[in-house]
Amino acid sequence: MAQATSPPEVVRDATARRYSSDAAGLGRLRAGAFVAPAMVLIAVFLVFPALWVIYLGLTNYRLTGVEAAEPRVVGLDNFVKALSDPTFWNSTWLTVQFVLGSAVIGQVVLGFTIAWLLRDRRGPLKRIVEGLVILAWILPSAVVSFLWVALLDRDGGTLNTLLGIPGFAWLLDHPMLSIIVFNTWRGTAFSMMLYGAALGNVPPSHLESARLAGASGWQQLRDVVFPHIRGHILTNLLLISLWTFNDFTPFMLTAGGPDGKSEVLAVYVYNVALKGGQLGYGAAVSTVILLINLVVAVFYLRLLRSKK
Repeated sequence: MAQATSPPEVVRDATARRYSSDAAGLGRLRAGAFVAPAMVLIAVFLVFPALWVIYLGLTNYRLTGVEAAEPRVVGLDNFVKALSDPTFWNSTWLTVQFVLGSAVIGQVVLGFTIAWLLRDRRGPLKRIVEGLVILAWILPSAVVSFLWVALLDRDGGTLNTLLGIPGFAWLLDHPMLSIIVFNTWRGTAFSMMLYGAALGNVPPSHLESARLAGASGWQQLRDVVFPHIRGHILTNLLLISLWTFNDFTPFMLTAGGPDGKSEVLAVYVYNVALKGGQLGYGAAVSTVILLINLVVAVFYLRLLRSKK
């Protein structure tokens, strides 16, 4: 019997479904070709370094000595050492303070306050305030760190001169407060811009209805504004929490001192891995930090996807 052949229309339809199975009409093969360069970059600059750090954390690799030439696998020894090290836990607690003080409280509150006060403003005042806030964000870290060291200097510092308290050592007596205020000032621009865009999506009619119903300013924020921008708030909290948790800029102000009183985890890793030469141990601590970041991210994402 002669083998039945598919009509040309059926073949064309099957081919079309194969290459046009998505809304854009690209198909899996061509869509994969578009995504491939980005996936290669992610693999080279994100996935491979992360896997390499995890591997180093399982070794006794050092910058100098026999371990630098012939490192060996030590298993979970570095992780056990880190979790039993009081210095590590002290740095973790300081990092929590740094994130809560400068990101969750400082940047969120100050950024929203500026965005709320400027929401209906027009003219040069709004542009000047936004420009000054954004300028603090876009300046290089080395530049702003130098400016703040000059501001807080104990001898000729600008702040001591303005307050009339010469000789007061802010970076020595209050190192955590100093870097918290510094990071709040530095990072508020992102929160301000995000909340400014979010507030533009709040229907004015809803606020007007709340005012006519006798709602106070706080009640309008609680019952009208915050529910509308809940997703923006959680997204902002996620991003600035992760950025602040891994921020190395405090090193430029205090170098983790005095006596480790401002040694957040990013500075702690630098001190043990590069200054101390313990790359294996530093990699293990970095892996722990990565796991903490993942837990924080999952927590925020679950809140973002959950209903009220």
